Amino acid sequence: MSLPEPLRRRLGSFGRTVFTDSNRPGPQPAGRSSADNEIISSLPLQMSLYFNVYYFPLWWFSTVVVLYVKYPVLSDYYKFIVVTVIILASLIEVIRLYLGYMGNLQEKVPELAGFWLLSLLLQLPIILFLLFNEGLKIQPLERSVNTIFALFLTFQVIAGFLALKKMVNQLATHFHLHEFDRLEEHRLPGVYSLAGEESAFSAAARGPY
Repeated sequence: MSLPEPLRRRLGSFGRTVFTDSNRPGPQPAGRSSADNEIISSLPLQMSLYFNVYYFPLWWFSTVVVLYVKYPVLSDYYKFIVVTVIILASLIEVIRLYLGYMGNLQEKVPELAGFWLLSLLLQLPIILFLLFNEGLKIQPLERSVNTIFALFLTFQVIAGFLALKKMVNQLATHFHLHEFDRLEEHRLPGVYSLAGEESAFSAAARGPY
């Protein structure tokens, strides 16, 4: 299972536009070996995703139990909102964790960019809404699990940003090295021989000094 190709292209373009370091100096051919062998997956992000996978069922069970207990005292307006938000958050979390795993472990920019956008723009605001909206009759257990979830998301947004920045810059380095190889393969012998003759002529003109 993978993202649709048009969506992958858009996310890849977003990642290259936002996370490319324009101040980074161009790659040097001598650093090719280290650039090719460097692992750019983020270990802190992967550890956070690993624990998040096990925490999510606990969060979902606790949220549903608390909702069942307080559902009769909620207004009709908040009943509809809470049920909708929990369903939406559950669907987003499954997609978000999948994209995070694939993007980080397989070093794929579009998937990791999708994970980062879902975390920052959708999931984190939803959890903060559940955490701070007092009209939802927030219970202690609910506040605790949402606080932990918010901490997970905050850390993953920061770690995902750093991982994306490193990944995009590393891929840009590989691209420039590949272009350098292509230029090396398509050298024009006549041009270089002419340059060599000009250098020899200049040396002879300078004389023994």
